[in-house]
Parts: sequence; C-alpha cells; structure tokens
Amino acid sequence: MKTYSVKRADIERKWYLVDAEGATLGRLASEVARILRGKHKPIFTYHMDVGDHVIVVNASKVQLTSDKARKKIYYRHSGYPGGIRSIPYEELLKTKPEFVVQKAVRGMLPKNRLGRAMIKKLHVYAGPQHPHQAQKPERLELGD
Repeated sequence: MKTYSVKRADIERKWYLVDAEGATLGRLASEVARILRGKHKPIFTYHMDVGDHVIVVNASKVQLTSDKARKKIYYRHSGYPGGIRSIPYEELLKTKPEFVVQKAVRGMLPKNRLGRAMIKKLHVYAGPQHPHQAQKPERLELGD
C-alpha cells in the first residue's frame, strides 16, 4: 500500500469564527493555531499548509490568568543601543488587543515560511463585528 500524499487540489479551506470573550489567552491561541495548521484534519501533512481560516472576535475581552496582565511584559527593540521598549500586557490589551492575540498564536506556529503563510489566514478583531460575513464562518466553541 502506498503512502497518501495530499495535493493542493485536495485541500478544502473552511472558515471558523471564534469568540474570545472570557477565554484564556494561551488556551485560545493553542486552539486557533491547531486549526490554522490543519491538525484537526485527517489529511494533515506537516510540510504543507492544509489549515483553515480563523476569525477571532472580541479580542479586547480575552483574559490572562493570575496576575499576568500586570507582570507579563512585551519587549521590542529598535536596533539602536538603548533602544529597548517595554509595555505591560495590561496596557497593550487596552491599546492593541488584536496584536496580543496575534502574537500568542504566531508563537505557536512554525518559525519558517510555512508559519508565515499560516498566520495570514488569521483575522483578529477587537470588537464583535467582522467584514467576513460572505464566507459564512462556522462557529467554533473552545473547550475550556
């Protein structure tokens, strides 16, 4: 018996809608990364992008456990000496909630061109509205 190898024509992409209200950031990110990667499909192949599109709404209402909102810090560096900047997640969640979710999901995807292709299928919105009504996304319940 020959090993089945998935072809591009065999890949069917679906759209999923995830409501992040009240969800824990890490648990939400791992579930979204699993869908983006395609691990929920029987045709999963580690070297191909077989995943689906994911829309995350209410990103501003995502939660961090314990005291992480104040203690966890996001760092960035300009590349110049003394150019490091830091901002606590509590403040980052108020200003750029989409970025917080996107960064958590990106950290759970492969660190190569395949991962960069997968992250393009993630659409994050701070509020409950999104412009992807035409795709008729299927609601995805998180298993907290």
